[in-house]
Amino acid sequence: MRKMQVAEVARAGGPLTLVERDVPEPPEGHVLIKVQACGICHSDTHTMEGSWPGLQFPRVPGHEIAGVIDTLGERVDGWRVGQRVGVGWHGGHCGRCDNCRHGDFVRCENLRVPGLSYDGGYAQYMVAPQEALARVPDELADVDAAPLLCAGLTTFNALRNSGARAGETVAILGVGGLGHLGLQFARKMGFMTVAIDRGADRAALAMQLGAHRYMDSESQHVAEALQAHGGARLILATANSGKAMSAAIGGLGMNGKMILVGWTEEPVEVSATQFIMGRNSVAGWPSGTAAQSQETLAFSALSGVKPMIEEYPLSRAAEAYDRMMSGKARFKVVLTPDQ
Repeated sequence: MRKMQVAEVARAGGPLTLVERDVPEPPEGHVLIKVQACGICHSDTHTMEGSWPGLQFPRVPGHEIAGVIDTLGERVDGWRVGQRVGVGWHGGHCGRCDNCRHGDFVRCENLRVPGLSYDGGYAQYMVAPQEALARVPDELADVDAAPLLCAGLTTFNALRNSGARAGETVAILGVGGLGHLGLQFARKMGFMTVAIDRGADRAALAMQLGAHRYMDSESQHVAEALQAHGGARLILATANSGKAMSAAIGGLGMNGKMILVGWTEEPVEVSATQFIMGRNSVAGWPSGTAAQSQETLAFSALSGVKPMIEEYPLSRAAEAYDRMMSGKARFKVVLTPDQ
């Protein structure tokens, strides 16, 4: 039996520990993936803290996975050994619930998420169902592809489904793990792109990532500044702050929309008068399906969108997770196999 290294958490709130396990055999309809890279996402806190309903321990976190197919299970069609694949938040669906019957697989009532429903990518090998697989273009390195399967997919999907059209003003609230990708996508999609963050020190980076204009929320009234330029057709709120979202929402122009993708428990306050007279709206956007992950990767390869990453070997997974949680990483932390 082949052996592998995985970084697992044995109990809620417990540490990430490197352990040796047998390499699993993929069951029917599944594949065994040799992991080449796995992004560390803030949502991995659900695994670390045991906050996900029904979570069973021990569990290997990780849902931003890029690798190659090592072994095919029975009744796997359309995939081959050695093929480059990725797996994101959408790690399988039941196909039977009302949402699935309407084709809304990412909102499956029995959605399976790598690292939560089954062991994820903080490992040398992992097993995934074939419906969770996305093809990885040759033009993308594994370390670049992995973060695009969650942070990239979420921002890309939200932007392209927002209703905003090329040439209109799109503001990206927060230049972080989500926002630094949202900025690149917005620029490549042809929007007049505005970056919003705290501090003048982010301006140069925001412009480098594609912003036409930068707004410092510490020295400017963001809503007034946006209105001075005609108002935003869209504000993509990637910051994990209800207060920051509330402060920016007044910058929406006529028929403007704020889409929330940054996770926060803080409420977002809106002005009823503004929303009625400006026909404004607020919406949320979840991640996306495996097919949409594949489209995100394809667009990124075509347009040159890449995440800014910090690489850590799997053996330093605990250190890498702490780095992500510190908020100091620029901007995505990615695990790779030890050499």
